[in-house]
Amino acid sequence: MKLTKIIISGGGTGGHIFPALAIADEIKRRNEGADILFIGAEGKMEMEKVPQAGYPIMGLPIVGFQRKLTLKNLLLPIKLLQSLVKAFVAIRRFKPELVIGVGGYASGPTLQMAQLLGIPTLLQEQNSFPGKTNQLLARKAKAICVAYPDMSKFFEAAKIQLTGNPVRAALLQNLDTKKQEAAEFFGLDASKPTLFVMGGSLGARTLNNALRSALSVFAQSDVQVLWQCGKSYEQELATFQSTLPAHIKVFAFIQRMDLAYALASVIVSRAGALSVSELALVGKPAILVPSPNVAEDHQTKNARALVDRSAALLVSDAQAQEQLVPLALELLKDQAQQHALTAAMKAMALPNATNEIVDVCLKVAKI
Repeated sequence: MKLTKIIISGGGTGGHIFPALAIADEIKRRNEGADILFIGAEGKMEMEKVPQAGYPIMGLPIVGFQRKLTLKNLLLPIKLLQSLVKAFVAIRRFKPELVIGVGGYASGPTLQMAQLLGIPTLLQEQNSFPGKTNQLLARKAKAICVAYPDMSKFFEAAKIQLTGNPVRAALLQNLDTKKQEAAEFFGLDASKPTLFVMGGSLGARTLNNALRSALSVFAQSDVQVLWQCGKSYEQELATFQSTLPAHIKVFAFIQRMDLAYALASVIVSRAGALSVSELALVGKPAILVPSPNVAEDHQTKNARALVDRSAALLVSDAQAQEQLVPLALELLKDQAQQHALTAAMKAMALPNATNEIVDVCLKVAKI
């Protein structure tokens, strides 16, 4: 059986959008003639990223609940009703065989309407602690593809498929052979220990501040620093970038992430679901600094899923200024701990996530 008409709904962040696009690409790879419609939230990044990837998308007026007191919350019931009606009409017209929810505002109304119309639905949950939308939708979903073990405390065990998160697997291939190329690309030395700090495409103020306060330490150290500061902090950090020694490199954005991973001895990162899944495939020692500015503190829960299995180290956002750099320098000197973290991290990797999710999609569509 081939999937021919599919709706994929969700978005809001890259952590929802990129898995959705990976699933769509795999469906297309298996059936070039498949008709895939995305449904997102108006004004969110999926409305730009999905068309760039070559897929049509329809936007819903749905918005999230604001935790602070604001008039926007008064409009929420109206926007929810409008979104439910718009999703209902779209599903009736498109007539999908399957509706896939990847999390985010838009997935709620879309999957609710699909379930009301008796169309099979599948959830792809990226985090170790699912959002409320997916917990509600799970009751009528046919299958739930997850990235972490022990998810039966949130979902019905019979529906759970441990697949992992779709990540840029091709980007992570043959890293062991790219170290010299990576050193030349970044203007660093392949024989020296390298700390790679990545704060995501927009950056992470906590990580940037921790590194800035320790520049004098790194300047006198043999440790190289590959620092992805994020586009939000590009101008701010440009003011002192020219004064840095040659072994400290700052970039707003790193296009060749494969080379950054290849060169890294130790990686410092936030704990978004996709970052954690990618790090497991990279298999490098990692220190995770979860962002506190996310719903239900799910980054801390993602990080704990690794830390509890001795696969990563954890520093809280509040303690990063004090603890992050000393811990990183200590880990860079400790080869035994590096090897132990690498082995445990690789044991958690699920490299065939995208294929396995589409296999589950095919089974669900037959039900």
